[in-house]
Amino acid sequence: MATVGSATSETPFFSMGEGTFKIPMTLYAENRRRLVENMKKNGHSGVILLKGGEQTTRHDTDHEDIFRQESYFHWAFGTVEADCFAALDVDTGKSTLFIPRLPEAYSIWMGTIHPPARFLKRYAVDACQFVDEIPTVMAADYKGKTIHVLYGRNSDSGNFAEPASFKGIEEFQVDRDSLFPIIANLRVFKTEAELEVMRYVSEVTSAAHVAVMRQVQVGWNEYQMEALFKFHTYNYGGCRHEAYTCICACGPSGATLHYGHAGAPNDRPIKDGQIGLLDMGAEYSCYCSDITCSYPVNGRFTQDQKDIYQGVLDAVIAVETAMKPGVSWHDMHHLALKTVTEALIKTGVLVGDAEEIIKSQLAAKFMPSGLGHLIGLDTHDVGGYLKGFPERSTLDGFKSLRTARDLEENMVLTVEPGIYFIESQVNMLLAGSEFDKYINKERLEQFRYFGGVRIEDVVLVKSDGIENFTQTPRGIDEIESVMSGGQWPPAEDKYPQLKRQFTTWRSAGLSQ
Repeated sequence: MATVGSATSETPFFSMGEGTFKIPMTLYAENRRRLVENMKKNGHSGVILLKGGEQTTRHDTDHEDIFRQESYFHWAFGTVEADCFAALDVDTGKSTLFIPRLPEAYSIWMGTIHPPARFLKRYAVDACQFVDEIPTVMAADYKGKTIHVLYGRNSDSGNFAEPASFKGIEEFQVDRDSLFPIIANLRVFKTEAELEVMRYVSEVTSAAHVAVMRQVQVGWNEYQMEALFKFHTYNYGGCRHEAYTCICACGPSGATLHYGHAGAPNDRPIKDGQIGLLDMGAEYSCYCSDITCSYPVNGRFTQDQKDIYQGVLDAVIAVETAMKPGVSWHDMHHLALKTVTEALIKTGVLVGDAEEIIKSQLAAKFMPSGLGHLIGLDTHDVGGYLKGFPERSTLDGFKSLRTARDLEENMVLTVEPGIYFIESQVNMLLAGSEFDKYINKERLEQFRYFGGVRIEDVVLVKSDGIENFTQTPRGIDEIESVMSGGQWPPAEDKYPQLKRQFTTWRSAGLSQ
């Protein structure tokens, strides 16, 4: 099968090989053009100097971790190699890639040492020199001009971007403040070339989820679902990295929002009657997908599972129907929270008025996570709480939102409402609290070991609504059909309100 993607044979491109997506280097050239244009609009001149990711080793050993490029650097240059720097002239747009000068021994252990000319052609930049030549280039071309370096706080991690530096930089005027808010905000809005990559990685992710859904068996351990997912995304989609640690939670594990970490490594046995919550996403050339599917591991929903699942699906549909430019993400979270609260009232777990329950902050005990997040080169993508945009709420649930911005065209976000029966929260509510008047304790006790349900889509904001990149079964009828061997993707979409854009699953081997 031919390599899929928009690049031509004449255009330099990245690909993992036959059957995988071709990413044209023009994607990164366009991002550089946007960056230069916006720097000029904000009154800046001089040169941008970026530092790429460094090759690291495990703790104090010589074991090298598999390298993954720093996201801002990748956004601008698409470079897969470690220990690089790059310069972008704000006045002329000239791009210069700086590569490490490798010792001769590298050729013995790591392979061919390529000259700068090879990188010049591969990444379609204007110039390529060695990292140790940065001081000479800066002194020759930018003496007396401002060097803009990347320095700013990531609102999700609290960590700061590491600014580029070189010997002698103190002799230049260095601006650490101007670049970060501009480039972070540019990453919020995807170009059409970026969107094509994100459609591909969500297509691969969707197909892998369906493969797991079809093959999961009672008696497996949870990690076997993770292994199967990784096999499909890498073998058929060329996705060497996952976008985040896979969450393969069954039964009570599903109430742990970030299950799958080293202390709970998807290691519990899968038991009959449990509902599984599988939150897994592939990554292709640093671009991420983030999809969650919830379903009974034996392929048949009980009535309680139907009621909880349908409540979450109703929230997904309500939000995705309402999403469009100008809509507040805070308001979308409220809409989702109201919908799942109404489902909990319908099932008899809660009693009272949904809005009153939300105002009391009780509803957040069952949905403590935010509705969703920006996604792109990082799963929790940047730009959520930049200066000049709405600040983070202090209310339970709402404070977990990774952005409170109004939606705009070409943003890509996840929509991931859920209902969770978290042990600590259930114990607190059953023991007695200020929420007693809203709780049916007998009914809540019946859900103590239920776990949770989350449904998560990756969606693009368009001028008239959304496009849904996710291609997994969502309706209860769809899930039960697929798990019993039914056709997927479907011949006819029974849930057009989800705006799923089904493809023919272009990657070899993914069609079921």
